[in-house]
Amino acid sequence: MLDVNGLTKTFGSGSNRLQVLKGVDMSIETGEMVALMGPSGSGKSTLLNIIGGLLAGDGGSITLGDRTYGQKNPSNVVDIRREYVGWIFQDFHLLENLTAVDNVAVALELSGMSSKDSEAAARVALTKVGLEDRMDHIPDQLSGGQQQRVAIARAIAGNRPFLLADEPTGNLDIASGKEVLQLFKDLCHDVDNPISILMVTHDPDLASNADRMLLLNDGKTEASDIRSAWGLDEEEGGEEE
Repeated sequence: MLDVNGLTKTFGSGSNRLQVLKGVDMSIETGEMVALMGPSGSGKSTLLNIIGGLLAGDGGSITLGDRTYGQKNPSNVVDIRREYVGWIFQDFHLLENLTAVDNVAVALELSGMSSKDSEAAARVALTKVGLEDRMDHIPDQLSGGQQQRVAIARAIAGNRPFLLADEPTGNLDIASGKEVLQLFKDLCHDVDNPISILMVTHDPDLASNADRMLLLNDGKTEASDIRSAWGLDEEEGGEEE
């Protein structure tokens, strides 16, 4: 589903030059959920922004499905954001005066889908995330976990095959966080339409429930587990991929 090869990104110039990504290599299979951890400032958000077509890299390439990019200006990869990648953030970014179904549908309309088709796709997506009985509620009438489910429905509506999740449970209580994690697993394991998820998180419990963990450190990614991510790999217990 996703292959990243030798991706580099530098900000600034001269004495202010900072190379954030130094040749990132990674791959994610269809139906796989991968957790990405790393110290603050290690480039996790930069990596997500380039994969999501919001930022151009300096070198290397990204292949997502049948599309190859990585160094192209965001204006040249609009189709990546419209058709391939859905975003989920710590903040839900819902329009407070719109119902759940309208919050999902409006994003589809902005991408060029007709109003009728957008509403139909929104209802399918909301049903998939377990909100079939909350479609006509506005955000204030929904719990934090339910609002994040609306945001997830918005991300998967239109059958986007890949999700980028940036601290998706950061604003949720423990119980709601577990529900979102289970929903992610269900979406990945959907027999008819499995999706793939790359999830940035600082939560070790969340990361340990992903299919794999990657650690972004010193500008590169490496296979990891919770112990090594937290600098505990020298203690008893060893590592596992």
